[in-house]
Amino acid sequence: DGPETRVPYAELHCHSNFSFLDGASHPEELVEQAARLGLSAIALTDHDGVYGVVRFAEAAAELGVRTVFGTELSLGLTAPQNGVADPEGSHLLLLAHGPDGYRALCRTISTAQLRGQEKGRPVYDLDEVVADTAGQVQVLTGCRKGSVRQALRSGGRDAAGKELRRLVERFGADHVAVELTHAGLPTDTELNDALAELAHDAGLPTVATTAAHYATPRRF
Repeated sequence: DGPETRVPYAELHCHSNFSFLDGASHPEELVEQAARLGLSAIALTDHDGVYGVVRFAEAAAELGVRTVFGTELSLGLTAPQNGVADPEGSHLLLLAHGPDGYRALCRTISTAQLRGQEKGRPVYDLDEVVADTAGQVQVLTGCRKGSVRQALRSGGRDAAGKELRRLVERFGADHVAVELTHAGLPTDTELNDALAELAHDAGLPTVATTAAHYATPRRF
């Protein structure tokens, strides 16, 4: 037998237990599993903060795993959502391009947390987010609470296409990718086909993720 052929894969949507009551695994556990699986890299994208990045980065350096720092912003909150089973609002997933991108994420998160004046209720101004992060982040269209998937579910392809164009107009075509996730649900294939067609029509790349919230199945 010849050498094993491995398709390079980086997990670009991943929550640790710093996404309180959402993620189940410590940052170190996520990195250890990424190393065990031979992933090319792993991103940490906790909700509205970068609280776990030090532990994440230290574990990754020790195990030789490449890292990406990001966050998933919670937009449109009217009240703190800690512990809410199905939080309100929509999500915007941002990945930092290098140190400048990381600083931009920290700046926009800090501004929103201070404006909210309540723990668990950051208040973002999307124009301000764009201004803070222009050219320094990669946008993924995100999970079921991402604006594109929300629009697809509520208004169909035309509404989703409009929402995707809105992201491109704000962040630039070079900084937006359409996220495809398969969670084993009956509707996943149909949903991903629609998202892939939207990406093709818009001339945008697609990114496959697991939207991981735990390191191993026993953490589910």
